[in-house]
Amino acid sequence: MSQDYDVVVIGGGPGGYNAAIRAAQLGLKTACVDARQNTRFGGTCLNVGCIPSKALLHASEAFENANAHFEALGIEIGKLSLNLPKMLAQKDEAVAGLTNGIDYLFKKNKVEGIHGKGRITGKGQVTVTGPDGEKQLTAKNIVVATGSDVLSLPGVTIDEERIVSSTGALSLPEVPKKLIVVGGGYIGLELGSVWRRLGAEVEVVEFLDRITPGMDAELSRGFMRILKKQGMSFRLSTKVTGIEKTKAGVKVSVEPAQGGAAETLEADVVLIAIGRKPYTEGLGLETVGIKTDKRGFIPVDDHWRTGAEGIYAIGDVTPGPMLAHKAEEEAVAVAEVIAGLPGHVDYGIIPGVVYTDPEVATVGLTEEQLKEEGRAYKVGKFPFTANSRAKTNHETDGFVKVLADAETDKVLGVHMIGTGVGEMIAEACLVMAFGGASEDIARTCHPHPTRTEALRQAAMGVEGWTMQA
Repeated sequence: MSQDYDVVVIGGGPGGYNAAIRAAQLGLKTACVDARQNTRFGGTCLNVGCIPSKALLHASEAFENANAHFEALGIEIGKLSLNLPKMLAQKDEAVAGLTNGIDYLFKKNKVEGIHGKGRITGKGQVTVTGPDGEKQLTAKNIVVATGSDVLSLPGVTIDEERIVSSTGALSLPEVPKKLIVVGGGYIGLELGSVWRRLGAEVEVVEFLDRITPGMDAELSRGFMRILKKQGMSFRLSTKVTGIEKTKAGVKVSVEPAQGGAAETLEADVVLIAIGRKPYTEGLGLETVGIKTDKRGFIPVDDHWRTGAEGIYAIGDVTPGPMLAHKAEEEAVAVAEVIAGLPGHVDYGIIPGVVYTDPEVATVGLTEEQLKEEGRAYKVGKFPFTANSRAKTNHETDGFVKVLADAETDKVLGVHMIGTGVGEMIAEACLVMAFGGASEDIARTCHPHPTRTEALRQAAMGVEGWTMQA
């Protein structure tokens, strides 16, 4: 027995569930199929990614503040202790609340949520294998939104106990004495910072000569200085050649990236955080003639069409940054395209945030990209040491940098390090979405005292009239 739909979305993460909701809002009969074994929608992001990691980041920041900073504020609390099981439990409660919320949203918008592994079995056909056997779905349109999976090193098996991915790093049963993080990107630095605050010695091993590759270089350098000051150590330009489990923990074999003497590092746990790969295997793409590229991504056109009639792809399975909010943007756009509306995503205004403390937030072009393009630009910068709210809160690490076109003053990029800048970056995105200039920010009244004034002062600096530094 088959069921007929206007849209079947394969994948229930931020891309998939938002595409399903928007399609249903537009009057299309919609189903969303998700293979996650715990029968919870939300994908990696809600279940074992963005959301649980932020819960632990928040809790570990509170622990470190109480342990290291409260006394300076005149708050004396006596002996402090860590209840790790309770900290992990509150993380799980947050996840459960949000994933259950998706079930509510599906009911509200008349989306049918189906649990099971979906695969394309022909034009307009999806077979779902679930707890109750197989069911056949037919659809005028299919959206592939299956997200991504962890990437490991060659010859290294992730057991989620001693050799862990981001998933295992969210549920370690005890604080490791020594944690080695392989990879200096967003995920490794966030999770490394969690366990450092809770008492682990953390060492980051990165193949390249800098952390957070692709980020504005000045921002990246400043970020690493702050993390070093907090207690993290770094081995850059270093290649991991092997990982061996021992009775006591793990041994990590490393050597210089350009060749040289090998060395062995020992730790209790090693976190593999070298990136993610698109989840496109076993989806039946070949049945409709869809071929992935050499990295497993599904090529799409500017309307997220795969080339196979009626089949679209969004999110981490397509080229571009693997970010939940990028998938959400594409989700809305693809649903509107299917409904005959003009869906659009501005890929030049996709922000990135590292949720450490302080946070790092960035949008638009970097100085390196502008130099490579040969584009004339101006720079305005403002340090949080001169921001009144940051100063009174004793949170002065970091700065804001605004890049604007030298002739038109159009904002081309904004890059920030500081407490709470993950919230501040949205203002820069909005200005850029409207083609705004640095002067638009500089001449817009900002509330005082707030950290947002640092963005305004940096924008003033583009034309050389910063007033408070």
